[in-house]
Amino acid sequence: MGGVTTGMLVLGALLWGALAGALLPRAAYRFAVPSGEPWRDRCPGGHHPVRGWLGGVRCGECARGGAEGRVPVTSYQPYAPSAPLLATATALVCAALTAATGTRPELAVWLLLAPVGVLLAAVDLRVRRLPDPLTLPLAATALALLGLAALLPEHTGHWRTALYGALALGAGYYVLYRVNPGGMGFGDVKLAVGAGAVLGWYGWPTVLLGTFAGFLFGALYGGALVLARRAGRKTAVPFGPFLLAGALTGLLIGAYAA
Repeated sequence: MGGVTTGMLVLGALLWGALAGALLPRAAYRFAVPSGEPWRDRCPGGHHPVRGWLGGVRCGECARGGAEGRVPVTSYQPYAPSAPLLATATALVCAALTAATGTRPELAVWLLLAPVGVLLAAVDLRVRRLPDPLTLPLAATALALLGLAALLPEHTGHWRTALYGALALGAGYYVLYRVNPGGMGFGDVKLAVGAGAVLGWYGWPTVLLGTFAGFLFGALYGGALVLARRAGRKTAVPFGPFLLAGALTGLLIGAYAA
């Protein structure tokens, strides 16, 4: 019976992740601008204002204009990254978290936060920027939702450790940022607060594991670029996706072992 329940949960998580991920391209397009520039407010063709942050993979006005011959077909460009890519990534993350967490109440927290993590990774990979409207609410929302989860029966985490983990990881990344501002952005510091919160839920070993995994993934990626001669030893790479991948790794192991 438990296997059937878990299987149904994983299937539901796949569907939820696919739906949530399919709504992310517009937000990824609008947020993916270099640091210091305002968020995009025009479609890729530059013809129409973009309203809202979720949904649609193409500008609806351009689609109608292209069909009527009012807009050149060459300017009818989709938002990027593509909806299938974001939907697949989010679905897989949600399914993995569900398989590791099972029916415990903190699963709802992970499923709500997962699409935001995928969106942050997508934006950082494109423009090396972690938007404040995503990183700051992520940390606050994680702590608030975990506080609610701690009130429910059958949870297996500790809210106080989540709070301490958020503070500790944020402080640690801030020190690294101050030591080497060129190698780590302040956006990574803010993201580390949220990562520390979710990792801290399962205890300090999970915080250490997730942190180590993030740096390991980043080092392996940088080393691979150097070996492929696509980057030098001092080439800056976006660290947000590796921080998130490390947090996901620690969270999966922590949830499975809890």
